[in-house]
Amino acid sequence: MKRPIRHMVIFNLVCGKDSPDAEIFLKEGENLLSSIPVVRNFEVLQQVSPKNDYDFGFSMTFDCDEDYQTYNEHPTHQGFVSERWNTEVSRFLEMDFIL
Repeated sequence: MKRPIRHMVIFNLVCGKDSPDAEIFLKEGENLLSSIPVVRNFEVLQQVSPKNDYDFGFSMTFDCDEDYQTYNEHPTHQGFVSERWNTEVSRFLEMDFIL
């Protein structure tokens, strides 16, 4: 059974939320990750609620489990994680929902 999946990650950056480096990270993340063919509806999110202490989010949709696995294993995603995410993100929470 093919079920769409919404993948979301909320996170904080080492550089903080109001720095030029944060803007660069968000834009480059959007450009790279949204270029992966199985990614649908990519969004960059900024937290505004005082009830949550995460600053940013990435949200995207996949048509099915197989597409989500393709994304996880894609060289562009793997490179972004190893070259940027692992050094520039200070903390994160990942969420995956069936739509």
